[in-house]
Amino acid sequence: MAVKQVAVLTIKLHAPWVHSLKEKRMIVKSILAKIRNKFQVSAAEVEDQDIHQSIVIGVASIVPHNALADSIMEEIVHFVEENTEAEIVKEEREIR
Repeated sequence: MAVKQVAVLTIKLHAPWVHSLKEKRMIVKSILAKIRNKFQVSAAEVEDQDIHQSIVIGVASIVPHNALADSIMEEIVHFVEENTEAEIVKEEREIR
């Protein structure tokens, strides 16, 4: 049996135009659905749920090797950059 690894990606975004949690939820819900549908990964808002201008998204995927993990994480970061006006202020990648 091949050894599988878990790729974990955390992306922190800043959305200065957001002025309510309701507005933030609409943005978060949309980007999470797009990530899940396009990449077939698990994705959720993982921090700062009560801070309306800060969005922290966690993404996890089971991968067969490191090269695929790096590739998927890079594609997701690029996809997020292209599909939201929020600015990526931090990203963390981990392969377990």
